[in-house]
Amino acid sequence: MKKLVLTGIGRIEMIDSPKPELKNPDDVLIRIKTVGVCGSDVHYFTEGKIGSQVVEFPFALGHECSGMVIQTGIAVTRVKPGDLVAIDPSIHCGTCDQCLAGRPHTCRNNRFLGCPGQLEGCLAEYIVMPEFTCFALTDKLNQTSGALIEPLTIGTYSVERTQTDLRTKTIGIFGLGPIGLSVLMVLKTMQTGNIFCYEPLDYRREKALKLDTDFVFNPFDVDALDSTGKIEPLLLDLVFECSGSQLAVDDALNVLKPGGKLVLVGIPAEARYIFNMDLMRRKEIAIQNVRRQNHCVEKAIALIENGLPVEQMVTHHFRPEETQYAFVVVSNYQDGVIKAMIDFS
Repeated sequence: MKKLVLTGIGRIEMIDSPKPELKNPDDVLIRIKTVGVCGSDVHYFTEGKIGSQVVEFPFALGHECSGMVIQTGIAVTRVKPGDLVAIDPSIHCGTCDQCLAGRPHTCRNNRFLGCPGQLEGCLAEYIVMPEFTCFALTDKLNQTSGALIEPLTIGTYSVERTQTDLRTKTIGIFGLGPIGLSVLMVLKTMQTGNIFCYEPLDYRREKALKLDTDFVFNPFDVDALDSTGKIEPLLLDLVFECSGSQLAVDDALNVLKPGGKLVLVGIPAEARYIFNMDLMRRKEIAIQNVRRQNHCVEKAIALIENGLPVEQMVTHHFRPEETQYAFVVVSNYQDGVIKAMIDFS
């Protein structure tokens, strides 16, 4: 089969690789249909690592995918050959303290698609995954929306992690890539106060307006605190930081009101932030980290089935042999890209 592997910083090549086979009774052989290019994939492409997770070349990236079930193990009952499925890229053990506590996303023995030292990614014609990671899709979803389930679960879970009644709450979102837009789309299914979006790229601000955000600002052109305060003098209850930018974290702390909450969703390139602790202490700002998602796949599927316009974030489709170019486009924010998809069939 054809497989796309990272062979060095900024270099992806197509190779021939053995087709994977079923080994366990609950295994499912999946022919990949569509793979989304994620920001974490781009970190590996441009830097070769995310924090302590360092790529050993060659390595296949990719974890946002949909596919067609080709073959199933003898114990599989929830999917069958011919089903279009979305894949949860996280394989948890089910027996550690985290799994038993209802936290499979922080499983001590987690293996994740496209994560160095864990599992090869889904940028390949075929993969094998355990049954519990496979979610059959109705005809309300297609291979593109199926591959968007994974980033949408992060937006869904991020909103859940606020652990607050969002009615009337004033909310900010920094960064309008796929995750920031996913957060926005999930919030728009609820009754909230004004939603403010902060994004330096014009076309991404335009997309947020089409998705009915209330206000958008370019934080490089205007002062975020001043612009927000003119509309909401008491400032914001809640901010989602989805860019991984230190400047965004600084602005987020400024626009939060005392007692507000900062939800950290984006991945910083340097694996650390510097916080203005004087400001945070005086405002008593709460911080919530987000680790992937937890029990949100079916919720994300239901949102799309009920009309969430998740495909509006897709701007580009590429063939597998164009994957190198696709990663260059995404990593350099070229050609108005928001979400790029690799279509295998």
